[in-house]
Amino acid sequence: MIVTRFAPSPNGPLHLGHAFAALVAHDLARERGGQFHLRIEDIDGERSRAEFVEEFLLDLRWLGLEWDGAVAFQSARLARYTEAGERLKAMGLLYPCRCTRAEITAAATEAGPDGPIYPGTCRHHDVNPEGAAWRLDVTRAMDLAGPLEWVDEIAGPQVATPQIFGDVVLLRKDLPASYHLAATLDDAADGITLVTRGMDLFPASHVHRLLQALLGLPVPAWHHHGLLIEPDGRKLAKRRGSPSLGDRRRAGEDGWALAEALRAHRFPGDISLSGNWTP
Repeated sequence: MIVTRFAPSPNGPLHLGHAFAALVAHDLARERGGQFHLRIEDIDGERSRAEFVEEFLLDLRWLGLEWDGAVAFQSARLARYTEAGERLKAMGLLYPCRCTRAEITAAATEAGPDGPIYPGTCRHHDVNPEGAAWRLDVTRAMDLAGPLEWVDEIAGPQVATPQIFGDVVLLRKDLPASYHLAATLDDAADGITLVTRGMDLFPASHVHRLLQALLGLPVPAWHHHGLLIEPDGRKLAKRRGSPSLGDRRRAGEDGWALAEALRAHRFPGDISLSGNWTP
C-alpha cells in the first residue's frame, strides 16, 4: 500500500507552494488507494510555534484535505535521532566539527547544492566534541555502503551520489538533528513508501539513500514535483512574505476552488505565478 506524507515546519504560515506540495502527496495516496500522513517538523525550538500548527490543520481542511491517523511531531522523536547518531559514531562514520560558515566559505574550493562544500578541515584533527556539530564522512560511508540506487517516479532510476554535498552535518550544534537525518528516520518510522517533495530537494535524496543503507532502513520511491515560483523566478518562501493560506482563508476565499486550480497544474515542471497559473 502506498503511504505519503506532508511535513511542514511550524516556523511560519503555509503559502501556495505548501498547498501544492500537500495536494500532490494527498492526491497520489488517494488515487492509489493508500494513506496520506501529516507530520510536523518542529525540532527547531527557537523558531517553532504551536499556533502555526493549529493554522496548518485549518488550512489543510480548508483545501479539502484529510489525513490518516494522528498527526506526528518530530519533537516526540528526539531519542530516535540521538540513537541513530550514536550508531553512526560507533561505526566510525561521524566526526566533530567546529568550523564556522565563514571559515567554510573561505576554505571551500567547490560548490554543492547547499553552497560551498565543506573541505574536510576537521576530519583528521583532534576536535573537542563538546558543543560541536557532527559530520558524516561521506567517502568512508560510501565505501562501506557500496553502490546505491534509488528511483524517482518522474526522473527515473538514479545512482546515489551524496558526494555532491561533501561531508554533511547530521547532528547540529543548535538542533537535535539535521534535516537529512531527521527526515530519513521519520519517513522510515512512519512507513512512508513514496516520498513526495519539490524538485529543490531532489539532491537531498542522494544523502537520504545513503543514510537508509547505513542504518538498515527501508527504501521508498520518490516523487519530486515542480515548484510554484515567483514572477522573478524564485520559489515561494515564508521569509519573503509570500501570501499565506491563512490570510486567504480568513478573507473568505474558496479553498476547494483554490485546490482545484492547483490540481490543474500538477505536472513535473515549475509553475510561474505570473504566467500559466491563475487562482
